[in-house]
Amino acid sequence: MSWADKIKEMRGELRSLNSLQPETAKGFGALSKAAKETSALDGKTVEFVALGIAVADRCEPCIAFHMDALIRLGATRDEIGEVLSMCIQMGGGPSLMYAAKALDCFDELSGSAQT
Repeated sequence: MSWADKIKEMRGELRSLNSLQPETAKGFGALSKAAKETSALDGKTVEFVALGIAVADRCEPCIAFHMDALIRLGATRDEIGEVLSMCIQMGGGPSLMYAAKALDCFDELSGSAQT
C-alpha cells in the first residue's frame, strides 16, 4: 500500500472514530491546534519535532501525516535526512528502521524518489 493510500485510509478510520467520540476528537483537535500555535518556533520546525517523535514511537500513520505537512511546508530531502539522522542517534536500531520508512514516505509523497 502506498503512503498516500495509508493517509487516505487513516483519515477514513479517524472520521469513523471522531463520529463515535466527537468530544474526544474536539479535545484532541484543540490540543493539536494549541501545540502548533507557537511564536518561538516556525511551523516547519514544529513538524520536524513531530516527525522525530513519530519515528521514535514507530507510528507509521504519524510519520505519514507529519511528512505530508512537512512537504507542504517546503521541507527538503536534506533537511529530512538530518532530522532522521538525529532520530537514529537517539533511538538506535528501531529508529533506523522507521527512519528508512520515513524517507520512503518523503520520497513517495514529494515525488523525489532517489536511490
